[in-house]
Amino acid sequence: MTDLNKLDNSSTDVDPQINAAGTNNQQVSVKAWSQKLLVVILCVASFYGGWKSYESNMVNECTANGGQMVEGQRTLLCQLS
Repeated sequence: MTDLNKLDNSSTDVDPQINAAGTNNQQVSVKAWSQKLLVVILCVASFYGGWKSYESNMVNECTANGGQMVEGQRTLLCQLS
C-alpha cells in the first residue's frame, strides 16, 4: 500500500489557465461574437450573390426570348419587341 503522506503534492497546484478564468471567458466570448459576426456577413454575402444571380438569369432569359431590358425606378422590366 502507499503511504498518503509520502505522495508528491506538487502536482496539486492550481493550473494557471484556471486562475485566469475571467480572462479566458472574455477571450471565448470575443471569439464567439467574432464567429457570429462572420456568419452574419457570410449570410448577407450569400443572399446578395443569389439575388444578383437571379437578376442575371432573368436578363439572360429576356434577351434569349428577343426582349430588351427596360430599367424602371426599382425594377427591371423585359419589353418584348
